[in-house]
Amino acid sequence: MKTFVRRTLAMCLVAPVLAAAAPAFADDAAAGPWQVKLFYTAVIPDGKISKVEQTTLTGPLVSAPQTYASDNAFTPTLAVEYFFTPNVSVETIAGVTAHHVGGAGSLAGTALIDHVLIVPATLTVKYHLPLGPIKPYVGVGPTWFIVGGERPGADALALGVTRTKLSSDVGVAVQAGVDIPIGKSPYSLSFDAKKYWVDTTANFYAGSADVLTTKNKLDPWVLSAGVAYRF
Repeated sequence: MKTFVRRTLAMCLVAPVLAAAAPAFADDAAAGPWQVKLFYTAVIPDGKISKVEQTTLTGPLVSAPQTYASDNAFTPTLAVEYFFTPNVSVETIAGVTAHHVGGAGSLAGTALIDHVLIVPATLTVKYHLPLGPIKPYVGVGPTWFIVGGERPGADALALGVTRTKLSSDVGVAVQAGVDIPIGKSPYSLSFDAKKYWVDTTANFYAGSADVLTTKNKLDPWVLSAGVAYRF
């Protein structure tokens, strides 16, 4: 994970050098309004349980909920972008990430949720800075985290939990990145960083009884590197 982050940051730092060395990119008006990007993406959760709403369970997993954490995930993602003007566009992304939720700190190694799938449906409005061939941008927009596939982890099962459910919720995302043209071709290298703020409610059931309900902050960083095609 650290190697991926270091390489991504290094490429962002050398981006201006690469852009200066490359021939000027084709005029934006002739490039077409659509752009697709194929990324390799790291999803780095920065979440915690913010509140235990109710529980009938006892033990350290319940009494120290702030120590729960999700693991990192790596996945291919696809972004589709439409330019209204040379500097203003909208972008949506598609991808699925799989996570496990367990303990951290003194509870490291414990397993609460063995498997959860998240689709971070996101739409951002982006502004591309007019700085010549290199195309840095910033963006902001809503996101809907669609959650499914949850299964109780071993330590939750040991407490009598038979089923888990995480809610799909709406949040917000901000982003910054850069597109680096590859000569006069419609292709470019693309590097993107997003920060999300989104919550979810987790319910843990023993049979039909809801034995634990928690409010959770997910708030991941999403770092991507890949290739873009403008048409």
